[in-house]
Amino acid sequence: MFKILLSAVALSAMAATPLAAQDIDADAPPAQRQMSDYATIDYNLQEDRENILLLDLSNGQRVAIRLMPDWAPHHVERVKTLAREGFYDGVIFHRVIDGFMAQTGDPTGTGQGGSELPDLKAEFNPMPHVRGTVSMARAQDENSANSQFFIVFYPRFSLDKKYTNFGRVIAGMGAVDAIVRGEPPSNPTRIVQASIAADNRPAPSPAQLAAPANTDARTMSVDELNAPIGE
Repeated sequence: MFKILLSAVALSAMAATPLAAQDIDADAPPAQRQMSDYATIDYNLQEDRENILLLDLSNGQRVAIRLMPDWAPHHVERVKTLAREGFYDGVIFHRVIDGFMAQTGDPTGTGQGGSELPDLKAEFNPMPHVRGTVSMARAQDENSANSQFFIVFYPRFSLDKKYTNFGRVIAGMGAVDAIVRGEPPSNPTRIVQASIAADNRPAPSPAQLAAPANTDARTMSVDELNAPIGE
């Protein structure tokens, strides 16, 4: 790499040159956004309800998640699409590690499943994985996220810029804390209903909340656990 020391005269001449006439590297990567450039989280449940995901859990409690399209637009759109299709209804939390995270979004309950939609290209961003962060699970391929996501119990900054952070729990974190632990749990907590707040879907009935999870719990290998591994 070489540097050229420009004189004051040369600098003045360059400043007067039209932008189109200056040399521009078309292959240069776009300037990366700083954390301060990203939208902040709105904790008001009455604001922008189009971007609030509601999870009614089998433990009888509701979780509200603020989706952040400014952070990861394609991941947010995917989760909203699947929620509106009823894809997440009845799906269990199949991998729940105390002090780490709770993972769901696989209709097979094994950690290997997903939707029929194509995998998503990673939308890594600098937003930290703190308590209540909602992030997309994936396999070894960075561009393999599909439908599975996880909610972080405690800060885990080692996941930053390695998994797509697309939201934050804004109400009901106590319900997340109550999710049954296990890999998989013997009596897993399930999502009875996932919905977008703006759609105003009625809350599940007591009978729906009491229905058993439709799963055959078994031991899973590490290869099947396509969520963050390690500290």
